[in-house]
Amino acid sequence: MKFVQVLFLTVFTLFVFNFAYAQSPGAKISGSVLDGAKRPLDGATVILLTAKDSAVVHTQLVNADGSFAFQNLKNNTYLIKATYIGYKNYLSGSIVVSDQKPVSLPAFILTPTGKTLKEVSITAQKSYVQQKIDRTVVNVGALISNTGANALEVLSKSPGVQVDADGNITFKGKSGVLVMIDDKPTYLSATSLATYLRSLPSSALDQIELMDNPPAKYDAAGNAGVINIKTKKNTTRGFNAVVSADFARGHYDRTNESINFNYRIDKVNLFANVAYNGQKTYRRLEIDRNYFDTNGNPTSSLQDISYFRPTSNNTNIKAGADYFVSPKTTWGIVYTGTISRDHDSSPVYSLLYNNTGGLDSTINTLNTSKNHFNSNGINLNYTHKFDSTGRALTFDLDYIHDASGSTQQFVNNTFLPDGTLTNSQTINDDLPATINIYSAKADYTHPLKGKAKFEAGVKSSYVNTDNAANYFNVIDNVNTIDYNNTNRFLYKENLNAAYVNFNKTFHRFSVQTGLRVENTNGSGHQLGNAQKPDSSFVKHYTNLFPTAYFSYNIDTAGHNVLVASYGRRIGRPNYGSLNPFTFFVDKFTYFSGNPFLKPQFTDNYKLAYSFKSLFTIAVTYNYTSDVQNETIHKSGNVFISTTGNIGQQKTWDFSVNTNLQPTKWWSVNLYAEVYNNNYQGAFYSGYLNQSKTTFSANGSNQFTISKTWSAEISGFFNTSGTYGQFVSIPTGMLNGAIQKKILNNKGNIKLNMRDILHSFSPSGAITNIVGATSTYHNYLDTQVATLAFTYSFGKSTNTPQKRDTGGANSEQDRAH
Repeated sequence: MKFVQVLFLTVFTLFVFNFAYAQSPGAKISGSVLDGAKRPLDGATVILLTAKDSAVVHTQLVNADGSFAFQNLKNNTYLIKATYIGYKNYLSGSIVVSDQKPVSLPAFILTPTGKTLKEVSITAQKSYVQQKIDRTVVNVGALISNTGANALEVLSKSPGVQVDADGNITFKGKSGVLVMIDDKPTYLSATSLATYLRSLPSSALDQIELMDNPPAKYDAAGNAGVINIKTKKNTTRGFNAVVSADFARGHYDRTNESINFNYRIDKVNLFANVAYNGQKTYRRLEIDRNYFDTNGNPTSSLQDISYFRPTSNNTNIKAGADYFVSPKTTWGIVYTGTISRDHDSSPVYSLLYNNTGGLDSTINTLNTSKNHFNSNGINLNYTHKFDSTGRALTFDLDYIHDASGSTQQFVNNTFLPDGTLTNSQTINDDLPATINIYSAKADYTHPLKGKAKFEAGVKSSYVNTDNAANYFNVIDNVNTIDYNNTNRFLYKENLNAAYVNFNKTFHRFSVQTGLRVENTNGSGHQLGNAQKPDSSFVKHYTNLFPTAYFSYNIDTAGHNVLVASYGRRIGRPNYGSLNPFTFFVDKFTYFSGNPFLKPQFTDNYKLAYSFKSLFTIAVTYNYTSDVQNETIHKSGNVFISTTGNIGQQKTWDFSVNTNLQPTKWWSVNLYAEVYNNNYQGAFYSGYLNQSKTTFSANGSNQFTISKTWSAEISGFFNTSGTYGQFVSIPTGMLNGAIQKKILNNKGNIKLNMRDILHSFSPSGAITNIVGATSTYHNYLDTQVATLAFTYSFGKSTNTPQKRDTGGANSEQDRAH
C-alpha cells in the first residue's frame, strides 16, 4: 500500500511538472506591505488592476513577512491596491510590464486611519480565523470572550476542535492530535497535557495553528494532525510590555495574572512572559453500571457519584534572548518553565443494588491527593540567511526535564443498608515520574528560479522515562507494600528523521510535495518486585510519510481556488500506555497498560474550495489502521481501562468556514462540519462495528459599538458522536463579552461570561462491554464570569515573531 501511494505521488507530480513547464511563463511583479514602523502587515490584501479600466486581474493575501508576488503576467500597464483593516488604502502608480521582465517595487507603507500629530492610534484587528493553504490560523486575542480563559478553553472554541470533560482533545472527529507549543512538543500524557493547558492563561497566547495535514517538515506523529499553540513574543526596539490581571467567579473564585515584555537594544533582544493562575474548580461525575449474566438477566447494578474540587496554583515562565550577530545571522536561547501544585479531597458515594433492584450495600470513599509537576526546558537556536532570496539555514538544540509526582490516599468504608459498617480499607500510593528529552534538528531552505523552493532537514531525538507506582495497604496505621500493584517502568526511545520538500507555482497552478522518513527504536523494561518477575520488550521500525498539495486558481483574479492534498501520519503509543502493570483508580475502576500496542497509521485525503479567502468548503477522508483507542472491559464488577488496537477507522468530513461582515460594525465567523466515524475490528466482545454521523458548529459575532466599546457573542454545539466504544450526547455552550478601551486606548477592561446557559455537560455511554452497560454524566464548573484588566506600555507589541521553532516536535504528547 505504501509503495503504491509513493509511486502514485511521484508519477502524478512528474506529470504535473511536465504539463506546467509546457506553459509559457510571464512576467513578475513583487513587493511588500508594511506599516509605519516597517513591520509586515500579515493578512493585508493586494489587488492587481489594469491601469486602463481598473479591472481586477488578481487578488492575494501577503505572506507573513509582508511580501507578495504576482506571477506570469502579460505585457501591460498595471496598478496595485493594498488594503488592511484599520489602515488607509494604498494605490500605487502605473507599473509597466514589458518583455516579460520582473518588476521589484519599493515597500508599500500603510498608515492607520486614526492618526494625530502626537501618536498613531492603531485600530486594526485581525480576523478571528484565517485560512492558509496548509493550515487554519486562529488569532486568540480577536475574541473578547477568550479573556480570562485558559489555553484548553480557548482550544475548545477553535474550528473543528472538541475537548471533553477530562481534557482529551479531538480534531475533526479524531483523537491522537499532536499538540505543540511554539513548534515544540509538550512531552506530556493526555492527563498532564490537559493540566498544563488549564494552567496556561489566554493572555500568554498569540495564535493557534490547526493543521489536519501538516507539511513534511513537521514530525509525522499525530494521526489527527497538529495543533500548534504560539505564545506571544516580539522584537520591537526599546522596552514594551503588556500586563494583565483578572478575577473570575464560577462555583469558586479564580485569578490569572501575567506580564509579557521585551527589551531590544542594538544587537540584543530580551523577552519574557510570566503567568500565574490560582483556581479552585468543581466537577460532579455520575456513573451508572448494570451487570448481566450470560443469558442477559440482570445480576447487580452500581450508581457512583463523585465530587472533585481541586485547588491548583500554576506558574509558567518563558524567557530568552536573541543576539543579532549580523543582519543575516541570529543566535537565540529560550528557557521555558512550569511549576504546578494542586490538591483535592474527592468524596465518592457508591450504591450497589442486587438483581431485584434492592440496595445491597453502600461504599463511601474519600480520595485525597497532592500533585506536583515541574518542567524545565532550554532551547538553543541559530538562523543564518545567506542572501535576500530567502536561502536560509536554521538549527535547534533542545533539552527538557519533567518531574511529576502524586501522593494519594483512598479510604473505603462499606455499609449495609441499615448503616452497619462491614469493611474499612485504606490504600496509600506514591507515583513519581521523570522524563528527559534531548533533541537536535536542522532545516535548510533554498529558493529556485521560477518561484520554486526546495527545503530539507534532519532530526534526531532521545527520550528516557522513569515511572514508578508504589502502593501500600494500610493496616493498623502501618503501610504494607501491595506487590500486585507496585511497579516501576523504564522506557527509552530514539527517533531519527529526514525530509525533503519542494514547491513551485506555474501560472494558475501550484504544487508542493514532500517526503519524510522516520526511524524509531524503543525499549521498555518493567522492573520486578518480590512477587512479580521482570519483563521487557524492544521495538524497531522505519516508515515513509509522503505529503502533497495541489492548488488551482479557477479564474485569473484568483478569487476561486481549488486545493487538493494528501498526507500520511503515524500515532505512536504513549509511553505510559506501554507500561504493562495495573494502576488503581478507585475500588471499581483500574487502568492497565499494554506493552503490545502497535503504532497506528492514517492516510488523509482532502479537497477544498475557497472564494476570496472569505468562504471555504472542504471534504476530507481519513483511513486509520491499527487504531489506538481507550477500551473498557470488566473483570467481576471492576471496569478495566486500557489502550488497545481496535481495528480500523474511516472518517468522512464535510466542513464550511466563512468570514462575513454584514455591516461596518458587525463581523461574523462561522464554522460547521458534518463527519461520520466508523470503527471496525476485533474486540473483547468479538467484533466492534460502530458508526455515527455528527454535526458540529461554532461561531462568533463581533460588534463595534463605538471607538472604545465593543461586544461579542460566541458559542458552539455538537450533536451525538462516537469515539471507539464511547458514544457522546449533544452538548453546547453560549458565551458573551463586552470590552471598554481606556487610558488612551492603551488599557482595556473586559467583562466575559462563559457558558451563559450552563449547557456544557459532556456525557454519554460506553458500549460493547460483555455482561454490562454503562453511562456517565458530568456537571462542570464552566459557567464563569470574568472581569479583566489589560494595560500596554512602551511601543506597540503587535509585531511578528522571529522564530519559535525547536527540535522536539512530537515526543512530549506521549509522555506519562
